[in-house]
Amino acid sequence: MNLLHDRVGLVTGGSRGIGKAIAKALAGQGTKVAICSRDGEAVRAAADEISPSGGRVLAIQADVTNTSNIRAMVREVVARWGQIHILVNNAGINARIPIDSDDDTRWLEVLNVNVVGTYRVTREVLRHMPSHIQPDGRGPGGRIINISSVLGRFGVPAYTAYCTAKHGIIGFTRALALEVVGRGITVNAICPGWVETDMAALGMRETGAATGITQEEFRKQALAAVPIRRILEPREIADLVLYLASDASAGMTGQAINICGGQVMS
Repeated sequence: MNLLHDRVGLVTGGSRGIGKAIAKALAGQGTKVAICSRDGEAVRAAADEISPSGGRVLAIQADVTNTSNIRAMVREVVARWGQIHILVNNAGINARIPIDSDDDTRWLEVLNVNVVGTYRVTREVLRHMPSHIQPDGRGPGGRIINISSVLGRFGVPAYTAYCTAKHGIIGFTRALALEVVGRGITVNAICPGWVETDMAALGMRETGAATGITQEEFRKQALAAVPIRRILEPREIADLVLYLASDASAGMTGQAINICGGQVMS
């Protein structure tokens, strides 16, 4: 099945983890996909892995905190494929920064990448995202999907920057959904829990070290608080993205959807 045949997507932070899984899933449903990362070598390797024969996956080295990079990236995608139907704002960083730390630079960088980067990429892409208004309110329309987190739902000590950023993504999603609804564009957020990624491993390692236990011991404690008692796989987040990118989700906008094994119940 090609649910998204001949649509054009852009996935930020697409060189690994959740972003790469999303790009692979979109490409598998017929989408022409551009993926970006600050690491040029990694993003090219990801594109080659997803589409060994080339043609349907475009690798772009770009930093979502750099406006010039963003504009050049969007120009490249539009020059190749004409427009952008699907935007997945996945690029993000995390850091454990206790509130008594004097390291303003890292704290602000977390917000700059996660929130300001999402805003800047979205603003540029919207200039090239077609408007589709069908008489029945259904049919193809632009799709913006923002990757938040369960830390956009609750707080965690020493992660004020990341929690602030991911709460901000939900607010951005809700406001933007109302701003572009007249164009037939939907905007939704996904809030993953623990997912098998390098970022999750880093969080487990840092928090474990701060509490005097090993990464593996912290992992066991963390998953004990998840009702399904396991960590999610990136492909599970990608499957939800496919739904939100498809015509089946035309009636859903301004939502923040938890996919966390029951970790968040309200």
